[in-house]
Amino acid sequence: MPKTPGPSPLAVLPLTNVLRSWMTTTVSSSPFLLPPSLAAMSVLAHTTNPVLNPDRNPLLRAFLKKTFYAQFCAGENPAEVRQTIDSLKQIGFSGVILGYAREVVLSDSETKDLASCAADGGAAAEECIRTEINPWAEGTMETVRLASPGDFVALKFTGAGRQALYCLSKQLPPSEALGSAIDGICKLAAERGVRLLFDAEQTALQPGIDDWTLDYMRRYNKSDSGNAVVYGTYQAYLKSTPATLSKHLAIAATEGFSLGVKLVRGAYLGSDPRQLICDTKADTDSQYDGIAEALLRKSWSGPLQPPAPGSAEKETTFPDVNVVLATHNRESVLKGKALLDSGVAKLGYEQVAFAQLQGMADEVSCELVAGPHETPKEMEMAEKQSGKDSEKGSELVNKPQVYKYLVWGSTGECMKYLLRRAYENRDAVQRTRSGREAMGREFRRRVKGLFGVSS
Repeated sequence: MPKTPGPSPLAVLPLTNVLRSWMTTTVSSSPFLLPPSLAAMSVLAHTTNPVLNPDRNPLLRAFLKKTFYAQFCAGENPAEVRQTIDSLKQIGFSGVILGYAREVVLSDSETKDLASCAADGGAAAEECIRTEINPWAEGTMETVRLASPGDFVALKFTGAGRQALYCLSKQLPPSEALGSAIDGICKLAAERGVRLLFDAEQTALQPGIDDWTLDYMRRYNKSDSGNAVVYGTYQAYLKSTPATLSKHLAIAATEGFSLGVKLVRGAYLGSDPRQLICDTKADTDSQYDGIAEALLRKSWSGPLQPPAPGSAEKETTFPDVNVVLATHNRESVLKGKALLDSGVAKLGYEQVAFAQLQGMADEVSCELVAGPHETPKEMEMAEKQSGKDSEKGSELVNKPQVYKYLVWGSTGECMKYLLRRAYENRDAVQRTRSGREAMGREFRRRVKGLFGVSS
């Protein structure tokens, strides 16, 4: 018997969210409204004028907080953050990926003189620890405390300032103060059942980030359950990513720890050298989907290949992996979900999470949340039980873990993050238009519903 169409996936969103998303995507997809909006946001993100600082101008703060801030951010204090997280979980999301918005702002002279900050015992090094590393560590620790067990916390190493930048650029281990801070964050996360996503950054720094990430995985991803605490971020738009990820998988298999993988398409098109990036978007899409499928199948296949004979990594067994498929691409999401539902994947929903940015791609996120979630096998079982006195046959579900990424901090601290989201919407015009159209359809559906008109 054919299934009747279910409700609109966006029906799970409150009306205020639909209207705000419709407004935001309308601005972001308009060739007339977006340029002046970007110019204004850029001024607000980089201003030293107190009148243009949202944290000092209450009228400006009130406008931004009710519009763009509310669309993408979690809150300015722990109470607001918890309220936002609770509202997302009530909608049906599994949890959140929470980040701390505050960024270290360096002058040109400070950026050019990173070495002085790295010198042990020097006055500059002590200043870096006091004004850059300690505030970053405290903010990140507070973020871990705000997250609930099962949630994720995202952290960017360069947020710790000049010592981090120097060590990463030279591919050195973290300084003693920074290493101690990262260790404290990892220990707290492990104790609270919170998972950590170490962000990818520009390719000039990425080898150092990979070294640090693997080192902390060795320490914190060795539980008997195979669950990862620390995840690295792998950018599918880089031609080198399949080889890098294959090497890390082989290292994890050889050394006996779980590899945490957050798979993204990429975020540094404007700064990474063009020759390092896939030639076309289609190439990036193919690489993303191929890597995702190999991970879900736990199989050396497609872009992921086992270590060559004679290499340092001798173990060719595929290691335990935990995966976050972080993408706004609906086709990639549906391909991943289909693999998990079909039973072909070796991983299950408990080891795989889907993630999108708060305020973006809600039509993709809500489709995952709304379902239907029955796998073909479960639907067949329910059919067999339909004529029997079974209370559980129709209740079998296989539900994806769906997370929203959002940051917290004062309105002023979040301005640089909001500016990046605005540029991202500009660079993904077609996706932004799709989001605008989806929100427009949902609003019209609700208006028709008020008058009893079928949609």
